[in-house]
Amino acid sequence: MKVNSVLVSSSLAVLLAGCGGGGGDASGTGASTNSISQTSPASGANATANGNTTGSMSCASPSTANASAGGALISADTTSSDGTRMFASGANFPLVFTTNAGSADTLNWSINDTTGRVAASGSVAVPGGAAATTLTCHSTLAGYFAVSASLKAGGGALPQAGTRPTGIATFGVIPNLSNVVPAVTYTKQEQHRFGMQGENDRAAVLAGLGITQTIDDRQMSTMEPNGANTFNPSANNLDSFYTSGNVMRLIRLDGTPGWASKSGGFEDFTTLPKDMSYLQNYMSRVGTESNAIRLQYFPKQSANFYQVTWEPNQFWTDTDANFVSLYQSVYQGIHSTDPNAVVMGPADAFPTLTNTRLQRIASLGYGKYIDGVATHGYYDAGTSPSHPPERLATDPDAATAANALNNSIRTLRTTMANQYRSGMKLYQTEVGISYDLGSSYGPNYPTGNVLFAQGAVVARTHIILLGEGADVSYVFYGADYPGEVGYGTFFDLSNAQGSFGATNISPKPAAMVVSAMSRILDGTNTLGPVKNTPSGVYAYSFQQVNNGSVITALWTHSNGAWSASAGFSSTYSVAYSLQVDAPGTSGTVTVLDMMGNPMTLNYSNGTLQLNLTEAPVYVVSKNASVAKNNVNPPPGYVGS
Repeated sequence: MKVNSVLVSSSLAVLLAGCGGGGGDASGTGASTNSISQTSPASGANATANGNTTGSMSCASPSTANASAGGALISADTTSSDGTRMFASGANFPLVFTTNAGSADTLNWSINDTTGRVAASGSVAVPGGAAATTLTCHSTLAGYFAVSASLKAGGGALPQAGTRPTGIATFGVIPNLSNVVPAVTYTKQEQHRFGMQGENDRAAVLAGLGITQTIDDRQMSTMEPNGANTFNPSANNLDSFYTSGNVMRLIRLDGTPGWASKSGGFEDFTTLPKDMSYLQNYMSRVGTESNAIRLQYFPKQSANFYQVTWEPNQFWTDTDANFVSLYQSVYQGIHSTDPNAVVMGPADAFPTLTNTRLQRIASLGYGKYIDGVATHGYYDAGTSPSHPPERLATDPDAATAANALNNSIRTLRTTMANQYRSGMKLYQTEVGISYDLGSSYGPNYPTGNVLFAQGAVVARTHIILLGEGADVSYVFYGADYPGEVGYGTFFDLSNAQGSFGATNISPKPAAMVVSAMSRILDGTNTLGPVKNTPSGVYAYSFQQVNNGSVITALWTHSNGAWSASAGFSSTYSVAYSLQVDAPGTSGTVTVLDMMGNPMTLNYSNGTLQLNLTEAPVYVVSKNASVAKNNVNPPPGYVGS
């Protein structure tokens, strides 16, 4: 067996270019072993720091056993006891190649990261016939990895599996940041900042992703589908998934059953129900149940959070006055029995649509019936690799640029502060990044470049949302599902068009950037966008609660370097200087790539020199006063 182990992650390698860099070493065992350390070529950045990374991956100790005959020429898989195909940093895990070679052959294999950089590779002899060859792998290099393989004489490639294309099998390594990002002491459970729609009942997936909130349905249409007064708030209606208290509930309220709607059919709060007093009574029972659940299972959660409507821009057909009346009934019903309720709306699909509605109905008294604002975070006609959140931000037309995600959230926060009240919570309760419009699952799609781009855009989207003042941001979705192509952060390995509730899954880069982002930014308060960044550079600072460390997320974006036709560039870079300490000081900071791989960099005169790419990096520093003087705080945001 021959093994190569590559030690430096690609995003940090770009930072290292011109900074000086190094790697540790790692090796496998077998007939022969090679270990190499790599950095990317110098890019000419004016960096003054030295960086060192220690992450590595190795796969060794092959063992071969008989396998069931038939099947693909070559297949590969990793196995995890929780079914996620995500592994803790430093843990051993098996990588199994199943071959059906016509005669004895040599299997050549490689493991690449999200930019195509080799993390480990090697070759191993395999017998003729059906055989399973298991390598024991170990990785302290975090992120998404794609396995590929072929037979030296027999050729072949890994087969398509569900929505995962031909040629790869994927797995993830969860970063261990215990010695990198200081631990946070949570005084309130809602200081966590990440939720998810699409994996409500899979604790292992959520834990791997670092997700601490999901949506729990309490619509009348769900709890009373067949008749009045059938929902008993004293009964045990809670999904056992929530009884651990580890994952909080966002309580969803929209939806009228046919017996209660004016049309006689199910309505997603399209119009007012037939009996508004009954609606208020029903909501009072939801409040009773929710308050009891919080006290029993979530004692460190100071409030229950409710979302009343769901994308009314596409569902609500009634008047604005009746929309406010709907909220009045819900608000009064919930608050009559839940003294710690935070009732939120309207949750239109785009922040711009939410802002327009808030402005339009402010004079109707809407503000009296909400405690916070909810919005979905979509920002373009298709949120996709080709439509990143910054696409319109540099447009010379101010009206067009206003629709970019950063500007639209900033405007929404301004409206909340000026026309409602300062300090209101802002929850972003759904945004996902699909593949490009018109694409479809297939043996050759998505490409590795598309998957890289999707992951980078997922990270940038949620960083912008939090950095511009959203208190919480919800990721969409779990595994790929039918009808809308690519929104999953995981592949569905069993169904070619995806399925709802898929259980045979493997991560995309998007999953692993969420896993890193949540571990880096959870338990922070937003400081705001960094002042005076040049066009095309995006930077947001956060501070851990209880006056902890400062974390600044940074990247660059160029529409010219980012397209489906020419490719989504992982190497385009811009030099940028970030102030991390007082002038005249020098020292070190930790920088993490978008997968959570750390590196130590030196700064001088209080300034850190970086090469920014389209993949975000995170800088962990200590001088909060410098950071606070270098940002524009989001309007009305108070944190927790």
